[in-house]
Amino acid sequence: MQADERATLEGWLDFYRATLLGKCDGLTDDQLRTAAVPPSPLTLLGLVQHAAEVERNWFRRVLLGEDVPQIYGPAAQATGQDGGFDLADDATLAAARATWDDEVARSRTATAARGLDETSPFMGGQVTLRWVYSHMIAEYARHAGHADLLRERLDGATGA
Repeated sequence: MQADERATLEGWLDFYRATLLGKCDGLTDDQLRTAAVPPSPLTLLGLVQHAAEVERNWFRRVLLGEDVPQIYGPAAQATGQDGGFDLADDATLAAARATWDDEVARSRTATAARGLDETSPFMGGQVTLRWVYSHMIAEYARHAGHADLLRERLDGATGA
């Protein structure tokens, strides 16, 4: 609670990453595929897939300027979303988690040698690593809240 700015940003991002995955602990793939808060089609498995897409987008496409494809298909590009919410018939948490783990590892590599004030081109301007960290913390925190509601509806579990 007395870390420098970078450690604080990275710590909060890791906390919310772990929180999202923790909402999936102990559930079956069928439960993870369940849209438990009608009329929303949102699922816990879709949130994990989306998190991998968001990691790829912000840390690889934006920060590094890599030209990498969508992980879970081009449908999201048409809607302007980062995607991942839609589930393939054979989607599993094990597969989504492996993909997410890989993207998080790549995110950590992408940020390791960069300063918080270093910029990358974004939408005709520039974006700092600090801004990307802040955005990602907000992204995960928002989806951790969604995950909490989904999990509560699935089996009554609440909390961190």
